[in-house]
Amino acid sequence: MNQLAILYENDEIFVIDKPAGLAVQGGQGVSHSLDVDFAKQVGYKVFLVHRLDKDTSGLMIVAKTPLAAAKWTKLIGSKVAKKEYAALCIGRMGAASGVIKESLIQHGEEKTAVTHFQVEKEWNLSVQEPESEENTSIPLTLIRLKLETGRMHQIRIHLAKNGCPIAGDDQHGNFKMNKKLRKVLGIKRLQLASVRLTLPVDGKEKVFELPLPFDLKNIDK
Repeated sequence: MNQLAILYENDEIFVIDKPAGLAVQGGQGVSHSLDVDFAKQVGYKVFLVHRLDKDTSGLMIVAKTPLAAAKWTKLIGSKVAKKEYAALCIGRMGAASGVIKESLIQHGEEKTAVTHFQVEKEWNLSVQEPESEENTSIPLTLIRLKLETGRMHQIRIHLAKNGCPIAGDDQHGNFKMNKKLRKVLGIKRLQLASVRLTLPVDGKEKVFELPLPFDLKNIDK
């Protein structure tokens, strides 16, 4: 079991860096999960405050007690705490920045979902087709995102519906282009990360930030 990186700790919470590929919660068929592995690492039971998809990496809050978990779950759900994500996408957004307001169906119910986006970079990747001498140009876009709501797969679905799916997302994205990127760049996972977290800590606003994952940062080199 690999040790999870602890970026901050106080009497109530840990702020950790969750790696891609690690499920947040255990269950049938799950050999490793954050709630179990991190509890073993720190030596006592921990409590989830919020979640990230298994294939999403980045910043997470884990509480030390049920009371702390309840408190921080409310804070994360409010505008006091701010979460920012980075995504490498295939395609182009219709604008340089904006707000996506599209409801999602979850558990048979229609739920409001709001995502703010800011395009950080756009470029084209030239890929030579093995069966011909022609090159295919894949439009790539690096996007920063902030959530007002925290629906399951919200970012993935919103971006896909707007013609700019996340690279490596075979469930909601462009399977054909993902296959090309897998061959050319070795991308094998969802290109989405929780990279910035702003929290009210010790009576003031504290910002936690991670560098972009390696393949996000160097993919255009």
